[in-house]
Amino acid sequence: MPDPLVDRTAVELKDDEIAAPDVVEPVEVLTDVSKIPVPVARMRELIVEAAASGDIERLRPLLGKGPTQTQVTATAGEDDPIAALKSLSGDQDGIEILAILLDVMSTGFVLADKGTPEEAYVWPYFAEKPLSSLTAPEKVDLFRLVTAGDFAGMEEFGTYNFYRVGITPDGKWKFFVAGD
Repeated sequence: MPDPLVDRTAVELKDDEIAAPDVVEPVEVLTDVSKIPVPVARMRELIVEAAASGDIERLRPLLGKGPTQTQVTATAGEDDPIAALKSLSGDQDGIEILAILLDVMSTGFVLADKGTPEEAYVWPYFAEKPLSSLTAPEKVDLFRLVTAGDFAGMEEFGTYNFYRVGITPDGKWKFFVAGD
C-alpha cells in the first residue's frame, strides 16, 4: 500500500536541477487613510496630533496599560513607556522621537499579517517590503526617514530596521518599535 505521508504528485528534482526560489508576494502600499477602518484612522489621527503638539505626555493615554499597552522599544529596566521613549530621543523632552513618529506616520502603510491575530496596519510600508524591491521614488520616501548610511546598514542587515508603528483593525496602538 502507498504511504499516505508521501506526496507522489510532487515533482521530483534531479540532482542537477535547482528549485525555484520562493516568490515574494507584492506588498500593497496604501496611502488613503479614508479607506481604512475608522478606528485605525482615528488612532492614527490622535497619534499625529499628539506628536505634532511637541508634548510627549499627550501620547500617554494612547499607549494603553497592562496587557493592552503599546509595545515600545525600551531601554533595560524601563517600564514607563513615556520614559522609554524619552530615553530614545536625542533630547530630554522627547521632541526628537515625536518628530520621528510624525515622519513615520506621514508615509504610506500596509496591512500586515492579514487574517491572523497579528493583523495590523503598519507604517512605514517599507517595514513590510523587501528593500531590494524599492523603486527610486520609494527610496526617496525611505530617505526622508533615514540616511544613506542607515540604508546601507539595513541592506547589510537584510531588512528595514528603523522605527515603525502598528495599529490593529480595532484601533489599538499595537507597537512603536525599532529593530528587526
